[in-house]
Amino acid sequence: MITDTVKHESHIEGVRRPGRWLALAVLVLAVLLVAVDATVLGLATPFLSEDLKPSGTQLLWIGDVYSFVIAGLLVSMGSLGDRIGRKKLLLVGAVAFGAVSVLNAYATSPEMMILARALLGVAGATLMPSTLALIRNLFHDPRERSLAIGIWGAMASAGAAVGPVVGGFLLEHFWWGSVFLINLPVMAVLVLVGVKLIPESKNPNPGPWDLPSVGLSLVGMIGVVYAVKELAANGVTLDVAVAAVAGVGALTWFVRRQLTLPAPLLDMRLFRNRGFSGAVLADLLTILGLSGLVFFLSQFFQLVQGRQPLEAGLAELPAAVGAVTAGLLAGRAARRFSVRTVVTGGLAAIGLALAALTAIGQSTGYPLLGASLLVVGVGAGLAFTVTADVILSTVPKDQAGSASAVSETAYELGAALGIAVLGSIVTGVYRGFTAPAGIPAETAAAAHDSLGGAVEASAGLAPEQAGALVSAAQEAFVDGLRIAAGAGAAVLLATAVAAWFLLKGQKLEDGVEH
Repeated sequence: MITDTVKHESHIEGVRRPGRWLALAVLVLAVLLVAVDATVLGLATPFLSEDLKPSGTQLLWIGDVYSFVIAGLLVSMGSLGDRIGRKKLLLVGAVAFGAVSVLNAYATSPEMMILARALLGVAGATLMPSTLALIRNLFHDPRERSLAIGIWGAMASAGAAVGPVVGGFLLEHFWWGSVFLINLPVMAVLVLVGVKLIPESKNPNPGPWDLPSVGLSLVGMIGVVYAVKELAANGVTLDVAVAAVAGVGALTWFVRRQLTLPAPLLDMRLFRNRGFSGAVLADLLTILGLSGLVFFLSQFFQLVQGRQPLEAGLAELPAAVGAVTAGLLAGRAARRFSVRTVVTGGLAAIGLALAALTAIGQSTGYPLLGASLLVVGVGAGLAFTVTADVILSTVPKDQAGSASAVSETAYELGAALGIAVLGSIVTGVYRGFTAPAGIPAETAAAAHDSLGGAVEASAGLAPEQAGALVSAAQEAFVDGLRIAAGAGAAVLLATAVAAWFLLKGQKLEDGVEH
């Protein structure tokens, strides 16, 4: 018995890589940055609107395109990392991410900004799956790996909530482009430390990288998400129909192609595992709730309640605190209770917090808003961390990149859909407001584009007219926020019920890998 224990402990020590926790800190830094970049624009939106004067649709694209492109390329990049080496892909991506951040900071038109955000998405897609796959290879003891994934998941969830705080601080002291320039020193640290500490890993028998599959994945993802976004904002149009058909067609072709390839970009047979599929679905909708809420409350705090950027960012901090705390405890909770209890509880918590926000008004006090953000953060930390662990531990180590990419695709697609779908509901309701009598047609048109546009357009009016226009616009924005929160709550609560059945019997690994 004692001999067995000694052998067991010596085996654990044998699979533990020295410097792994420092390597994890560097990987987590990259994740935090990519997640921060998804929401940091929420606070910069009013400043960016004033400077670049984008239309309402262009503004949504500036907010969305980063996540769309990441979602479209993650599977391809995860598979590329399995083939050329995950460390190599991570370091190349980090250099590209830093370079493209400069282009974002100095964009001079809405079109240039959309392009720069898209290129940032391409670079971001190389970082996310590499980090999770490298964790799979750094930590062989499942309990240690659960904690490592907990830290990773906490940073990914918290990044969405930390974005507004970082953005708020920078916007109080610098111009809006500074929210991108912070990427440069972080990426420099990642490259310098990563070269020394992160071990290389890849699939020893990867097969060729299938370029047609890469194209199908990108076209399919962007087509479907674009169709959902436009459908929610403008109803059924020819553009929406074409995008939907092209997207669904490309994804169907992608799936069929993967099933026939000897070395697919993504092994579709993974989805036959009920636990794997349930975890992916929960992953996606967890982040949909979190990112959509954070993005719109950023604008609510500033443009409706008149808070300064830093104050608005700090007001959203409870979401980050909740996500980090719950993320670190999630693995232990899932082993003590069960995977389905923790994931279902997390999803239900986000749903109930969103339901509470259907009571939001222009003068709603901070206690309700802060408590809702804290509950959403806790729910996201629990659900996202445990689902990432489930996804990663149900596949062979050689396929870690592809599995990580599925988890990350769910994350980024959730972030994109959170802003797109909930945002389109807010925008659709907002655009229906009636401008007060006597407002010039041009001013009224500008005000209908976005709440930021209404605040800016009112500057040229007499004080009484300006007050009436801004008040009507704020009321419409809050109406949209209430309806979007209700829709989000319904989706999250339905997913909690689905997760309870899909994750039945699912457990986290408890022993040491051999």
